[in-house]
Amino acid sequence: MAVVWTTAFLDLPPAQHANAVAFWTAVTATTLSQPRGDAGQFVTLVPADGDAYLRAQRLGETPRVHVDLHVEDVDAHTALAERLGATVRLRAEHVVLVSPGGLVFCLVRDRGERTRPAPVTGALGAVAIVDQVCLDVPPDAFEAEGAFWSALTGWTLHAGSRPEFAALDRPAGIPLRFLLQRLDDPGSRRGVTAHLDVACGEQQGVVAAEHVALGAQVVGAGQWWTVMRDPAGSPYCLTPRDPSTGTIASAPAPASVPAS
Repeated sequence: MAVVWTTAFLDLPPAQHANAVAFWTAVTATTLSQPRGDAGQFVTLVPADGDAYLRAQRLGETPRVHVDLHVEDVDAHTALAERLGATVRLRAEHVVLVSPGGLVFCLVRDRGERTRPAPVTGALGAVAIVDQVCLDVPPDAFEAEGAFWSALTGWTLHAGSRPEFAALDRPAGIPLRFLLQRLDDPGSRRGVTAHLDVACGEQQGVVAAEHVALGAQVVGAGQWWTVMRDPAGSPYCLTPRDPSTGTIASAPAPASVPAS
């Protein structure tokens, strides 16, 4: 049972939906599909090349990110997820589930997507790509959540670049990497949440400036990441990973980012 494609879904409250979708369309150099769904609540961000892997919907009162795993047999993969500790929330053409740590995700049928889009060049010349979903995991759930996602995807879990990280080895052609981050101070979070990461090499500062000009805010900056908020208030990170490979070759220099 193979995971053949991955999609990141932006779940956006109605009041923030239009601005957030416009922002992510701009920074990913995509165009919007025609709305679909019984209330026109779903849209796809269509890349200039390759197959789509980013979508958005109007949903809920708080913005969040969830993932869709595209699989060959939805029923069989659902049974596997349940054996591994997931809970089914909805069965339809697709299946909505909750991971053991509390992250909502979906299993959807394979639609034939196989070509990962290339990185894009922003208005100031920086090359970047949205290529990673980071799962933010409370410390008491970290090991179990990592084991769950590794078993569900069939991808090997290995230690990350820092001790609080673990990563899944994505197969060639899959558009999104999966990173788990142990939150030693989870704050008010009661379960696993997710955010998007952007790979931009040594150009974090330039990408941050591009995103601020489009309506994002800089929350904080360090050597390994720049924390941003999109126009809906959703956090995401700019990281010094190579946009082509998704990996870090060496320790990056501290990023210089604009004030917002």
